[in-house]
Amino acid sequence: MNIQDIIITKVKEAVHSIFDKELETVELQATRKEFEGDTTVVIFPMLRTIKGNPQVIGEQIGAYLVANVEEIEKFNVVKGFLNLVISDAFYLNFFSEIKGDSKFGFVAPVEGEKALMVEYSSPNTNKPLHLGHVRNNLLGYSVAEIIKASGKKVYKTQIINDRGIHICKSMLAWRKFGEGETPASTGLKGDKLVGNYYVAFDKAYKAEVEELVAKGVDKKTAEKEAPLLLEAQEMLRKWEAGDEEVVSLWQTMNGWVYDGFETTYHNLGVDFDQLYYESNTYLLGKDVVADGLEKGVFYKKEDGSVWIDLTDEGLDEKIVLRSDGTAVYMTQDIGTAIQRIKDYSDVGGLVYTVGNEQDYHFQVLFLILKKLGYDWAQHLHHLSYGMVDLPSGKMKSREGTVVDADDLITEMSTTAEEISSELGKLDGFSEEEKEELYKTIGLGALKYYILKVDPKKRILFDPKESIDFQGNTGPFIQYTYARIQSILRKADFDYENTPVPTDYKLHEKEKSLIKQIELFPEIIQNASNNFSPAIIANYTYDLVKEFNSFYQNVSILGAEVASEKIFRVQLSEKVAEIIANAFSLLGISVPGRM
Repeated sequence: MNIQDIIITKVKEAVHSIFDKELETVELQATRKEFEGDTTVVIFPMLRTIKGNPQVIGEQIGAYLVANVEEIEKFNVVKGFLNLVISDAFYLNFFSEIKGDSKFGFVAPVEGEKALMVEYSSPNTNKPLHLGHVRNNLLGYSVAEIIKASGKKVYKTQIINDRGIHICKSMLAWRKFGEGETPASTGLKGDKLVGNYYVAFDKAYKAEVEELVAKGVDKKTAEKEAPLLLEAQEMLRKWEAGDEEVVSLWQTMNGWVYDGFETTYHNLGVDFDQLYYESNTYLLGKDVVADGLEKGVFYKKEDGSVWIDLTDEGLDEKIVLRSDGTAVYMTQDIGTAIQRIKDYSDVGGLVYTVGNEQDYHFQVLFLILKKLGYDWAQHLHHLSYGMVDLPSGKMKSREGTVVDADDLITEMSTTAEEISSELGKLDGFSEEEKEELYKTIGLGALKYYILKVDPKKRILFDPKESIDFQGNTGPFIQYTYARIQSILRKADFDYENTPVPTDYKLHEKEKSLIKQIELFPEIIQNASNNFSPAIIANYTYDLVKEFNSFYQNVSILGAEVASEKIFRVQLSEKVAEIIANAFSLLGISVPGRM
């Protein structure tokens, strides 16, 4: 039982003993810096149960706790807040218990408990990954790692949107303008090559529309009847009919894209356990609709289209099958969700990492799956996130104004090099070591800048601002980790196998640091429950700030008393370990030297 649970139990016991009343809840908070204490019991909510002066009630409960809880040394009451001072012995015992636990705060999965499947990335195969995909990937990967650390089994997945008119546009443009070029012949990554043809299609299509308008055709008609678009639509029909030539081209060009994606994922440091392809799933869900019609979940209109009425739930009517029997996206998503549970029988819930423009879609999807009677539909979550903007404005794939993910990763490394050189931080490093470090700092800066923000909020991303060695940034935290590694290298004793000193008077900065460490398991659970890497990121920043305050106020290696030196080095090592573990949940590496 942790100290908070002990205090809650004993406060309830005190109220029963002193006032003969039962408290349902006890409100605790961290003691404010200006008062003496470690944990504060808030008296005011108790006044609904206990009548009297909050100062007097606080004094009575405080006296009971000091007499009956060995971990509580003394107390003070300030305006209805009971501040409790926890003994040094408690914190030293706690630290001694966790010192050797390299995965402190991480929980192993419970045998037999349902797993979660987390979907992220899910790109189209007509263009490279861009800045929007970067936020999606970083969020999905991090949330999966956090849920895993909280004690659940996790499968990471994506559904690749590898079919549809957008794919045919790239294919048609390559066939018309490509002259047989390949990633090998051009030296371009496959996803970039295919993306170039998506842009080329749009350029040629717009030229055709302008030409038709110049001939007197109204713009709407011109946009629908431009020869290039009609050809792309015909190509899609041929693909759906299994035309050998079209399918062969589709396989070749998608293969180029997958190779390109794989490189980007590797450079970004994300991975997947299972891939789904829309070309295999787009027909799923039709049989579910037929079954739902029989059960009365769906209804058929006169034209033969199938709908669901969600107006009672404050939503609208939603089509699930067109009058010609073809599926819509909602049908596919219903079928794919069901298929995933069939494929992984231990999965009891799904998390979808998709931008907030799809909020309504997922509200409808989750409600339909509940109405169809699937028990796992109670455990579906849309990890909705805001757009990523740049100082230069919005991105558009068709116009080729997107910030390419690969270019961004390279730019982050270059920016890290420029700033590190200005600060003169890397003296004594070989060129190879510098290159590796620039990547670590640049990628860490990018990931931290994006993940420290609540997923629902929109982000204005500024690469230079993210690579700052001061403030709430990845490089600042990485630098602190490297500083601790330097301390550990200089330590002239075996701090790992030396027992924690027990007869020891804690400095206030040591105590504050241990209290921050103590929060880590709760932080992981909180981040998992809220699907929010920002909780981990901002906790790590607070831990680092606490360490730097400790570092500036006490002597570590220069401590004159042996027990102080031992304890402070051990404490520093634990902080470094938690920084590394917390950052691993964000997909960020920490360098041993900086």
